Amino acid sequence: MMIAKDIMTADVVTISGSATVAEAIKIIKEKGLRALIVEPRSDRDPYGIVTETDIIYKVTAYGNDPKKMRVFEIMTKPCITVQPDLGVEYVARLFANTRTRRAPVVKDGLQGIISLSDIMHKSDFVERSKSYFELYCEENPSAPEARMYD
Repeated sequence: MMIAKDIMTADVVTISGSATVAEAIKIIKEKGLRALIVEPRSDRDPYGIVTETDIIYKVTAYGNDPKKMRVFEIMTKPCITVQPDLGVEYVARLFANTRTRRAPVVKDGLQGIISLSDIMHKSDFVERSKSYFELYCEENPSAPEARMYD
């Protein structure tokens, strides 16, 4: 089974919570990203995340000035984090259950970021085809071979 570190993006861009939203927008546009990880202020502080959606719904929609607003005002903190050795299927379930699209991969510090697009494009469980044995068992459910795992 594939794990989070197999498909995560290791090159993560971070931003300080005290940065302006305008600075975040500039980084997002320059790097072609959809989110930035917000750096913790201390070792005990949790990670945060600021996304394009946060900017649209919390800044632009209300006509707020991104040069005056700070990232900490609109970010999600604490955010869902994933361990690098967590199975991709469990990450997918976690995302589905929490309506999350991306999460930092954390173990002794920030390792990377994993997103729905990583799961869809890089993992093997989404497109894994069934073996001939699995197809046979589905077509012949009463066969002794098909029941041996019951």
